[in-house]
Amino acid sequence: MSRILLADDSPHAQRMGERILRDEGHVVVTVTDGNTAMVRLKDVDPDVVFADVSMPGVSGYELCEYIKTSGAHPGTRVLLTVGAVEAFDEAAVERVRADGVLKKPFEATALLAAVGQASGTRSRGKSVAAGPVRSVVVLDPDQIRAAVTLAVDASMGGMVDQITERVLSALNGKRK
Repeated sequence: MSRILLADDSPHAQRMGERILRDEGHVVVTVTDGNTAMVRLKDVDPDVVFADVSMPGVSGYELCEYIKTSGAHPGTRVLLTVGAVEAFDEAAVERVRADGVLKKPFEATALLAAVGQASGTRSRGKSVAAGPVRSVVVLDPDQIRAAVTLAVDASMGGMVDQITERVLSALNGKRK
């Protein structure tokens, strides 16, 4: 069992990540911004931190850099998370020494594999061997709805522009 701090401003990503991880017996603390994540690091003392690269306040990059350089959280793995269509800075990922990048919406086996790797790195200061991560197929309607919502949110701007253009075109055609 790992202690996990999941920092993401998306309620859907929080709900999906938390549900997958808690179902596997992990202790999960979720926060909605980087500033709160910074405050909670001390009391949570996480084995793994999942940090959204584009959170309000302190970004995932900044949170990762702090964890990796402060010396206060040795052995804590940090995985940056990014939306499926969101760009991320690979040079910044290297610079802040992130342990990896996960795409959202979270895929259960990838999320659990990331935590499984962390279990071999740190368990309350003791090194332990990571066991195999079992494959999990999640057919949860809430998770599927959350994934669809994320996809729609990501494409919403373009859809609104296209619809607006078509409505204006149709209205202008009727005026003639």
